[in-house]
Amino acid sequence: MNAVKTFVAALAVAASSASLAADLLIKGGTVHTMDQTGTLENTDLLISDGVIADIGQDLAAPAGAKVIDAKGRPVTPALFAGVSVIGLSEVELEASSVDSAIKGLAAPYMRPEFDVATAYNPHSSLVPITRVEGYGFTLLGATAGDSIIAGQGRVVRLDGGYSSFVGDEVLFVVLGSSGSELAGGSRAAQWMQLEQAVAEAERAPRDGEPVLLTRQGRETLKRFRRGGTVVFKVNRASDIIQTIGFAQRHGFRAVIDGGAEAWMVAEQLATAGVPVLLDPLVNLPGSFDSLGARLDNAALLHAAGVEIGFSGAESHNARKTRQLAGNAVAHGLPWEAGLAAMTASPSAIFGVDNGRLRTGATADVVIWSGDPMEVTTAADVVVIGGEEDSMISRQTQLRDRYLPESPALPRAYIKP
Repeated sequence: MNAVKTFVAALAVAASSASLAADLLIKGGTVHTMDQTGTLENTDLLISDGVIADIGQDLAAPAGAKVIDAKGRPVTPALFAGVSVIGLSEVELEASSVDSAIKGLAAPYMRPEFDVATAYNPHSSLVPITRVEGYGFTLLGATAGDSIIAGQGRVVRLDGGYSSFVGDEVLFVVLGSSGSELAGGSRAAQWMQLEQAVAEAERAPRDGEPVLLTRQGRETLKRFRRGGTVVFKVNRASDIIQTIGFAQRHGFRAVIDGGAEAWMVAEQLATAGVPVLLDPLVNLPGSFDSLGARLDNAALLHAAGVEIGFSGAESHNARKTRQLAGNAVAHGLPWEAGLAAMTASPSAIFGVDNGRLRTGATADVVIWSGDPMEVTTAADVVVIGGEEDSMISRQTQLRDRYLPESPALPRAYIKP
């Protein structure tokens, strides 16, 4: 019996040791903390047990620690991949692999209780594809299905874990022309339905009364009325003004997703403290919701004091968010604000602790080959939760399989 107990204890110790990441010391980097300490030249960063243990110069490496010489390269927090369906959608044209929307079930109800986080697959090929490009977290979003209230999502860390969600649930509402067909074909009908839904959340319906919400839906919406975060997919300036007023009347903490014409109402957004997640490449009148779109949208919002983040590269191309930021900087946004919009700002918007390098924070860190907002720059080293990433994804595996560096035959003749 004693031998069995000893064996079991040894297994427990081994499992515990295996679960802890080895110490890692990044030396001599240009560390962009995205915190009060700002940018630190020739600075070391010590990672222990999955968190940042120390930041400073000439730090000593603990026994057994791996040392990486950053050689002055930029060191940043892992980036925000925007609002996405990473882990919820594998092939968009294959319905069985898409879990981000309700279709054919909700009518005649709105279903705010629908939560896409329960369908998240951390083994989706999109997770490592996005991670090796330097991205560490994303906001899983419910997309438009049967109702303008699309459902709930959450911020998730891209560490490949089953329980990697951080922060509170976020509700998604689709407005403007994108949601008109779901609400009787009119923007006015959208607000009519939302006002009715809010009223239902505050009282049980009478017998036989037509309703928009189930009992669970009423409870969900009532909970969000106590300061819960609601992401409104909206672009037209007049719709944004309506959104601000609706959120203020009913106790929602509004975030604008899209905001093609947000610059036109920047003052109102700043006064209301409503942040905007935008795509800086939207500059053409692609719809009647974006007639006022312009390339300096991000710069104008930042100058007005609006907190901004970047989103819009879409899930299968989330790695291109850096290009969005680079274009925003090219059109007047300060460089530091561009980096903040991919790190600290989305963290602040959604109340999570990602996006900053500071002592005690989870070690989600990237060493870049150059300016993170240049298209020729690559993520040289990615550390998620204190673990150095293998930098292997389905794309790199396909590259290595089908593109040998020195083939004996032309590519058409190469076999696996």
